[in-house]
Amino acid sequence: MRRDQQRLNDILEALDWITAAIAGRTEAEFLDDETLCYAVAQKLTIIGEAVARLSQDLRARHNSVPWPDIVGLRNILVHEYFGIYWPLVWQTASDHVPVLREQVSEILRSEPSE
Repeated sequence: MRRDQQRLNDILEALDWITAAIAGRTEAEFLDDETLCYAVAQKLTIIGEAVARLSQDLRARHNSVPWPDIVGLRNILVHEYFGIYWPLVWQTASDHVPVLREQVSEILRSEPSE
């Protein structure tokens, strides 16, 4: 069974992938690249799945992170696959991913190793 620290590292890896993939791109360029859109959506899904499997204790200790919103986005991406609003995916990738990356990094620094 994967532990919280492993899941947090999985989240960081996906966040870093998204950051590198959209670096230097505009929203219009992103929206025009269907492969990139779906790849970013897949990484966001992975993040949401990892968050859903974090322990309740860890999420409670770090309740400033919008855990329910992250899982909610995962659910939209998985269940509303043909109705995805791609500008929201862009906004998440460009605005929220850097913030979440800093939050997850801080959690890893502050939590004792497992």
